Amino acid sequence: MTATRPIPDAMAEAEGGTMRPLDSLPGRAAFWFGAAVAVLHIWLNTFSTMSELWAAVIHFGCFGMLCGLLYPAWNARTPAGRRVVLAIDIALGLAALSLFAYLYFNELSFYRRLQTTGFAWHDWLFMGVALALGIEFTRRTTGWIIPVLILLSFTYITFWGRYVPGMLTFPGLRTDTMLFRVFYTDDGMFGTVARISYSFVFMFILFGAFLMRSGAGTFIIEFAQVLARRMVGGPGFVAIIGSGLMGTISGSAVANTVSTGSITIPLMKRAGIPARTAAATEAAASTGGQIMPPIMGAGAFIMASFTQVPYLTIAAVSVLPAILFFLSIAFYIRITAKRLHLQADSGAEDGKTVMQVLRDNGLSFFVPIAVLIALMVRGFTPTYAAGFAIVAVIVTSWATRNPMGPRAVLEALALGARNMVLTAVLLVAIGVVVTAVTISGVGNTFSLMIGQWSGGSVLIAIVLIALASLVLGMGLPVTAAYIVIATLSAPALADLITRAELISAIAAGGLNPAVTAMLGLGAPEHMGIIGQPMPRELAAEIWAATPPELHRMILEQTLSREVIVAGLLAAHLIIFWLSQDSSVTPPVCLTAFAAAAIAGSRPMATGLTAWKMAKGLYIVPLLFAFSPILHGTLTEKLVVFATCAVALYCFAAMIEGHMEAPVGWFTRAALAGLTVVLLWPGILAIQAGAVAVFAALLAFNVMQDRRRRAGTAVAGSG
Repeated sequence: MTATRPIPDAMAEAEGGTMRPLDSLPGRAAFWFGAAVAVLHIWLNTFSTMSELWAAVIHFGCFGMLCGLLYPAWNARTPAGRRVVLAIDIALGLAALSLFAYLYFNELSFYRRLQTTGFAWHDWLFMGVALALGIEFTRRTTGWIIPVLILLSFTYITFWGRYVPGMLTFPGLRTDTMLFRVFYTDDGMFGTVARISYSFVFMFILFGAFLMRSGAGTFIIEFAQVLARRMVGGPGFVAIIGSGLMGTISGSAVANTVSTGSITIPLMKRAGIPARTAAATEAAASTGGQIMPPIMGAGAFIMASFTQVPYLTIAAVSVLPAILFFLSIAFYIRITAKRLHLQADSGAEDGKTVMQVLRDNGLSFFVPIAVLIALMVRGFTPTYAAGFAIVAVIVTSWATRNPMGPRAVLEALALGARNMVLTAVLLVAIGVVVTAVTISGVGNTFSLMIGQWSGGSVLIAIVLIALASLVLGMGLPVTAAYIVIATLSAPALADLITRAELISAIAAGGLNPAVTAMLGLGAPEHMGIIGQPMPRELAAEIWAATPPELHRMILEQTLSREVIVAGLLAAHLIIFWLSQDSSVTPPVCLTAFAAAAIAGSRPMATGLTAWKMAKGLYIVPLLFAFSPILHGTLTEKLVVFATCAVALYCFAAMIEGHMEAPVGWFTRAALAGLTVVLLWPGILAIQAGAVAVFAALLAFNVMQDRRRRAGTAVAGSG
C-alpha cells in the first residue's frame, strides 16, 4: 500500500474551535498574512535587535489577527450574519495589532507618567484591550475553561482574594497595578512565556511544517509500514512507529493523530483490531509527540526557562523515557493482537524495502533533523539551529521526488503560522494566571500544602500532583496544564526529591566537618555518630531536627550542583509527563476524540481505552524521582531502561489478563508483584531475580500458546 501524504491542516480544527474554510476569502487572506507573519518571526529570531517586550506584543498582535481570520467569534447561519462576524473578527485582529502602536508611541512616556500622574485614559484602554483579547482568543481556540481561569486569576488579585479564608487569602492589589503587572512585567502576558512562544516554539513548529510539506509525512508512514509489516498486530505498530517519528517533528498530539491516524486507523481496522482499540492506540501513541525528542511539546521550552537547564539537555535525557512510553503502548497492541489471534501481514502492497523508502524520501527527514541536533550540540541556540534546519529541509528536498519550489516554501510558511495560532494565543494569555500565582504567593502556599499532605514522601507527593493533573487535564490543554501545575507544585516536589538525596548522603556518612557541626546543632544527642554510616530513618530524624535556616547551606555543601539541578529537572519532567494525560483524559480528551472521529468509534469509550493504554505517562515518571535514568551513567540508565521495560510488559499483561496466551488470576497477581519489584528502587540482584521469574512465566506462557495453536491446527486439518 502506498501512503498518501497526510494533511496537517486538520490539526488546527481538531485542536481549536471551528475554523473557517481555507479556500474562503478569510482563509486565503490568512494564507498570505500567515506567510508574512512567519517571515517576520524568522527575522525577529535571527537579525532583529528589538526588545523582548516589543517582539512579544507583535507576536500576539499577528496571531490575534490570524485567530480572527481563521476562528470566527460565533457561527452565523446567514450570509449577512457571516459578514457581520467577519467584520467583528477583523476589528478585533486590528485591535490586537494596535497594541504594538500603543507600545511604540507610549512606552517611555508611560514609565514617566507612572512616577507622577499614573495611568492615562489610553493606558487603561489598551491594557484592558490586551486582557480582553487574550480571554476572547483563548475562548475561540480552547473553549471556556482557560478564559474563566484567567478571569478568576485577575479578579482574585483585584477583588475576591481578600474574602478567601485561611492560607489562600490575599489582601488585593489595585486594578491599575495588576494591569501594569500583566502588560509590562516578565511574569505577565508579554513576559517570559510569550518570549518562549515567539522564539523557540514558533521556530520549531515552523520547522515541523517545512518537514511535512517536504514529504516527511509520506516517508514516516511508508517507513513505519515497512518496519512493522512482519509483526503480529503490524498495523498497530505502524501507528506506534509512525506517531513516534511524527512526534520528532510535530510536538503535538492532535497533529500526530490527524496526520498518521487517517492512514493507520483504517489499516488497524482492516487487520481485525476493533475500531475503539485502533483509535485508542493512535491517540495514546500520538500523545508521545509531546515527549519525543528532538522536537518536544511547547512545555519543554518553558521547562528550559523555568529550570535554566538547556533544552538540548532536556531532550537528551528524555530519549530513553520516551522510548519506554512507546514500548508500553506496543506491549498493549501486541497483547491485543495475540488475544484476537491476529496474524502477521505484509502491511504494504507495493512490497518496498527499507532502502527503497529511505532513498525516496528519507533524506528530507533525517538530514534536517541531523542538522538540527548537530547545531545544538555545537552550542547554537535552538532558534538558530531550527532556522538552519529549515534551510536544510529545502535543500535536501531537491534530491527527493518532492522538491520544494517557491510555492511550496510559501505553503510551508503559511502552514507553520496556521499551526501556531492556538499555541501563541494560549501562551500569551496564560501569563495572566502566572502573574496571579506569582503576586499572591499561591504557588508557595500550594507547595507548603503538598509538603504537609505528603508527610515528606516523594511518592505521595507525586500521587497528589498526578491527581491535580488529572483534574486539570479534564479542561486544560497540555501546555496550560503543565504551566499551572509546575508553577504551583514544582518547587515542593523538587525540594522533596533533593531532600531524599540529602538524607541518603547523611546516612552514607563521610560528611565534611562544617556540615557535621551544623547537623549537630539540631541533634546534639547524636553528635557522636553524625558523619558516620547510619540507618536512613535516623538520618531523616537528624535532618528534621536541624534548624531550617541552615538547610540551604547544608544542602549546597553536601550535594553537588549536578544532583541539585537533577532534582529540579526531575520535578519538572514528572509534572510535564503527568500533564500530557490531558490529551487522553475524559471527558475532554481532544486527541482521543480526533482518533474516534477517524475510526467511527464512540468518543468517550475511545477516551477511556486510550487513557488505559497511555498509563506509561504515570509509570515512567516514577523513574525520574527514584532511579538514575536522568543523571546516572550510561550503564545505570540502560539497566533502569531494561528493568522498566519488563515492568511495563508485566503491567500491561496484568491489566489485560493475557501474555502470548491467556493468564489466570494467580499469574496476574504474580505479574502485579513483579511490576512493583522491578519499579521499586532496590537491590539490583533482587530485580535480576524478578526478571528471571518473568522470563520463566513468559516461557511457560509461550509454550501454552504453541500448544493451543498446534491443537487448533490439528482440529482444522481433521
